[in-house]
Amino acid sequence: MATSARISEAEVYRQHLDQTVEEVFGMMMGLPCSIVEEWPAEERETISAVIGLAGAMSGACVLRAGESVAIRMAEHLTGMEITGLDPTVKDAVGEVCNMIAGAWKGKLPALASACMLSTPTVVTGTSYELYPQRAEFRIERCYQFESCAFSFTIFSEEIR
Repeated sequence: MATSARISEAEVYRQHLDQTVEEVFGMMMGLPCSIVEEWPAEERETISAVIGLAGAMSGACVLRAGESVAIRMAEHLTGMEITGLDPTVKDAVGEVCNMIAGAWKGKLPALASACMLSTPTVVTGTSYELYPQRAEFRIERCYQFESCAFSFTIFSEEIR
C-alpha cells in the first residue's frame, strides 16, 4: 500500500515539475519549453547546477545542459549575446535551476514551507558524474526550448 502511495506521489511531483519548467521558461525567458522523450546528445563540455533540498524532503535538484544550450539559456535570460562559458552563463544556469526548484516545491503544500533550498552549486567539465548516495525516488526529465535540450532531475533521499 505504501508503494502505490509513493508512486502516485512521485507522479504528482513529475506533473508539477513539467508544469513548472513550462512556466519558468515562458515567464522568465518568453520561450515555450516542452518535454522531449530522447535525452540530448552530450556535448563535450557540460554544465550542471545543483540545488540541495533539506527539511521535509532531503535530496537535490539538478539541471544539466551542454555548453551551447547553457549559453543559449543565458542569452535568453539576460538579453545579451554571449560567446563562451563565462561567469554570466554559470550564474544564469544556477538561477534557472533555482527558479525551477523553488517554483516546483511551492506547488506542493507539504514542501512549500517545510523544505529549504540551498544556493546553487555549478559544476562544469568534460567528464563528470553527479552521484546521489541513496535515493528513495528519482524523477529525471528532458526538456527542449528552440532546438536546445537539457535535463532536470529531482532525487530524494528521504521524505518526511
